[in-house]
Amino acid sequence: IAKTKAFSTAYSQIGTQYKSFFDQIDARNKTLNGLRAQLDTDNNKQLTQQELDAAVNANSPVLKSIETEETEIQKLQTPAIKAQMFAIENIFKEYSNAQQQVVADKKIGVILSPDAFIYAPPQTDVTDAITAALDTRVPTVATTPPADWQPQRNTVSLHQQIQQLLMASARSQAAQQPPAAQPASR
Repeated sequence: IAKTKAFSTAYSQIGTQYKSFFDQIDARNKTLNGLRAQLDTDNNKQLTQQELDAAVNANSPVLKSIETEETEIQKLQTPAIKAQMFAIENIFKEYSNAQQQVVADKKIGVILSPDAFIYAPPQTDVTDAITAALDTRVPTVATTPPADWQPQRNTVSLHQQIQQLLMASARSQAAQQPPAAQPASR
């Protein structure tokens, strides 16, 4: 699903449509990091349970500010996340049909998940074929859910899996990029 053109286009549209929300989230995350730094008594850039307990015991007003920022971030994220799930759900509706199309076209007797194999030759991977079938069946999807729309339970789980996949991919790409050039010292 994450490899489909409809997914890519939908996420791009959501990024544009909710840009002001994402900008506000970034600003609030910076504020949140600053608030958390105030509670980081050993200045190691990690908030420990002991530091949190000390703030609770001292009835620190910073905790209320952190809670307020987190609540606001959640409110700002909700419309974009709901749009993402709506797009994913609309692609997923055709997944089974796309998979059946590939099974019939390639005369496949069984499909196993990749983790079920100890070894498999590359030609046994039908991911690209299913992606191509999905691209044909679902060239685009809407990103604006109806007002009363609620995601199905499996959509929420699928969204979480896709987000984890996207984050892992971003980390992998960042690790592969060469470090920024350091200015020459004099």
